[in-house]
Amino acid sequence: VHLAESGGGSVQAGESLRLSCQASGYTFSRYRYCAGWFRQAPGKEREFVAAITATGTSTYSDSVKDRFRILQDNAKDITYLQMDNLNSDDTAIYYCASRTSEFGACASVSTSPRDFGAWGQGTQVTVSA
Repeated sequence: VHLAESGGGSVQAGESLRLSCQASGYTFSRYRYCAGWFRQAPGKEREFVAAITATGTSTYSDSVKDRFRILQDNAKDITYLQMDNLNSDDTAIYYCASRTSEFGACASVSTSPRDFGAWGQGTQVTVSA
């Protein structure tokens, strides 16, 4: 699976951004894959942001819950991350990732980057106070 992020940029605190992740090159049925977003700030480890299963179940980190939303457009193979009310702590490189189920639909949630086998190149999000 090849993943390509877009939509990053520089914004002021309180503003919104929408990141997109275009997927291509699926080997199996689209429903064998789950999607996730992670981020990495300078000097920090990569951390989980949000994930969605092929059946539509989503989960979020506590730091973004109620501000971010992960959306899946299966017809276009695009995963979005809608980010509202951004603050300076959200400044990071954002990566989308894909996880493949061994059997059947990808229906279980995972927040561990080790479970995701395909990664995009990342897109920078900078939030000024």
